Amino acid sequence: MTAQPTPDPSGTGTAIETVFRIESPRIIAGVTRIVRDVGIAEELAQDALVAALEQWPRDGVPDNPGAWLMATARNRAVDLVRRRENYARKLAEIGRSLPDEAAPQEPADPDDIDDDLLRLVFTACHPVLSTEARTALTLRLLGGLTTAEIARAFLVPEPTVAQRIVRAKRTLATRNIAFEVPYGPDREARLGSVLDVIYLIFNEGYAATAGDDWLRPSLCEDALRLARVLSSLMPKEPEVHGLTALLEFQASRTAARTGPSGEPVLLKEQNRARWNRMLIARGVAALGRAEAASSGAPGPYLLQGAIAACHAHAYSYEETDWPRIAVLYGLLAARSPSPVVELNRAVAVSMAEGPSEALPLVDALTDDPALRDYHLLPSVRADLLSRLGRTTEARAEFERAASLTRNERERELLLRRAAEQS
Repeated sequence: MTAQPTPDPSGTGTAIETVFRIESPRIIAGVTRIVRDVGIAEELAQDALVAALEQWPRDGVPDNPGAWLMATARNRAVDLVRRRENYARKLAEIGRSLPDEAAPQEPADPDDIDDDLLRLVFTACHPVLSTEARTALTLRLLGGLTTAEIARAFLVPEPTVAQRIVRAKRTLATRNIAFEVPYGPDREARLGSVLDVIYLIFNEGYAATAGDDWLRPSLCEDALRLARVLSSLMPKEPEVHGLTALLEFQASRTAARTGPSGEPVLLKEQNRARWNRMLIARGVAALGRAEAASSGAPGPYLLQGAIAACHAHAYSYEETDWPRIAVLYGLLAARSPSPVVELNRAVAVSMAEGPSEALPLVDALTDDPALRDYHLLPSVRADLLSRLGRTTEARAEFERAASLTRNERERELLLRRAAEQS
């Protein structure tokens, strides 16, 4: 049930849709607690939007638009439950689970986080769903994006995204996935899934894997907003703050990462005066919260946030604390072993100790099946060879990297670097 807005010269319809995009995650979350089905909850939220589009231009915008939309959606949810065959049992559940207040009461147990929005986050990112389905459903339910917007962001056909979302909702319903925040040992694993989805969304905007554009800033903004919301919902989780810090630092460089024609600008060549100091300050604060909340060995996102902080604090590429970055990547490799982490560590080693020390580390990764089609492996190797004066080999590696990337802007950059080898 999707709203079909009509022309609105007063602009009220546009205001309604803006309010709905902001409030829809909380509305869907609140309604899901009643109907226990995210698909039905989203339809009821859309029904509330239709009602607002019909009534507000005529009656005026209410003093608290979000509360009006929530109340309308919840009332429709209650009516729906009442129409079901198991009316008596469900009605009793509603009486127990729906407080009179607009916000949930503070739980007696600090670990019992009674927040519908947080439950929706864990539901949308449930590991029973594929990574693609989790990403699409998260952007749809929590990011407020339309199916067309998600399809455009990831350069896939709109029907493909629509099918992923429909299948994801169906899977959650047929598998009877509980609308809850996990506890105990399962919590860390499930939280990792949530953080990975948010990071994936950000990375697709930060360095697009395909298409004509190097950056898709709207995806970065959506991911950063989700990370900030999660930080406010889970203030005692160091990895949540670590991810938020990482994204704040990365997002601070956005304006400097492309040239006048949209071409990529490498970190070494970026004008650091264009870095967003406010986002860097937010990153520093988030990293501080992560470190304060951490009681044991730092997690992968906290470590990556610390690495990003090293770049943010450096006034120039040469002044970057590369030895510390190399150490942090070593800790990250021990905490979360990955050939990509090892490749990044090799880059840091090349800056701290020289390309001759790093090249063997990169060569050791060339037979790793996980990096077989990973364009950054030959790209890094080409850069090291170029710095060592082995230009013929460097040219071949840059050309190989260009053949592997699916992003047109990045391909142009790699081919240009290949041509510069002489």
